[in-house]
Amino acid sequence: MTTRKPKLVLSFTLLLASLSFFLTINATSQVPPKNTAVIFGTVWGPDDRPLPGMVVKIRLAGEQKARWQVRSNRRGEFDQVVPAGKQEYIIWAETKSYKLPDHKHLQPSPEVTVRVESNERADTGLHLK
Repeated sequence: MTTRKPKLVLSFTLLLASLSFFLTINATSQVPPKNTAVIFGTVWGPDDRPLPGMVVKIRLAGEQKARWQVRSNRRGEFDQVVPAGKQEYIIWAETKSYKLPDHKHLQPSPEVTVRVESNERADTGLHLK
């Protein structure tokens, strides 16, 4: 009578080792590099509730065109990785194609200036009317 226990233990060990390797690869790939910063914010509607699905545009203070475009998530939050270092960014929400549930249009978003000093997270908010 042969025992299957050694094969089972070996299979289980290989499974755990490959799972551990996969989790290690995924965890390290999500760490942002040290030469970046993050702009994080929330888009708020006229009723002071978060607005999901809003297009948020970001540009450098001295430029005219947006360099980055992100969309707010279901909690109205957005984030964008930008180069680290002392810099000012202008952020605004694109309201042209967004309609409120009562089919009213939003007023254009005021621009918000965000200052980044180094490799940090800069928090902000966009309040729409």
